[in-house]
Amino acid sequence: MPARNLIRFEGDDCYYHVYNRGVEKRIIFEDEQDYKVFLNYLKEYLSPPPDLSKITKTFTLQGFSFQGVPHQPKNYFEKVELLAYCLMPNHFHLFLHQKNEHDIEKFMRSLLTRYSMYFNKKYDRVGSLFQGPYKSAIVRDESYFLHLSRYIHLNPSEYTKDLVSAYSSYSEYLGLRKTPWIHPEKILFFFKQASKDFIQKENSYKNFVKNYKIDSTSILENLTLE
Repeated sequence: MPARNLIRFEGDDCYYHVYNRGVEKRIIFEDEQDYKVFLNYLKEYLSPPPDLSKITKTFTLQGFSFQGVPHQPKNYFEKVELLAYCLMPNHFHLFLHQKNEHDIEKFMRSLLTRYSMYFNKKYDRVGSLFQGPYKSAIVRDESYFLHLSRYIHLNPSEYTKDLVSAYSSYSEYLGLRKTPWIHPEKILFFFKQASKDFIQKENSYKNFVKNYKIDSTSILENLTLE
């Protein structure tokens, strides 16, 4: 029987919660640099690709000089969107939107392979960094859509009371930071409209995250790392 929540991307224009943790629950972000490297990879993948005409360099090989473009990382701009994230010492959560079937699959394979190579080289280790295949859960309704972002932004409360300073997209949702490759507007739209019964009494996203009485994990049935 396959493990619960293993990869199952079911079509075009879908939203997914994607998550994974270190093999044997090991630490995957040892220091500040590790967090920043992972975030920089996200930025490179999700930002508009660079203008190659502006980054041409001169290379010298065996005495011969020639013009060329340095190797560029893969790019998923306009294929995958990041709505929310948090990075924890031994795991991560990403709330992603894929435009076409298999976009997230390709994105995650590249991201995790690239970060694993960086991590293993830095810490002089070999072997798998992550606990098997990453897992995913499809977002099927608006309640799930909203509570997933809350669940992700509350996740760091296990380690800190200062959620704003955590490695997450919470600051983007509070308007304290603007990051072009993170898209909180799709979730914040609901709070501007205040049309849903379960958020009518929440006058801000911050109140929803901090004060909503129902535990989001009771709504998001499958959001547990096994």
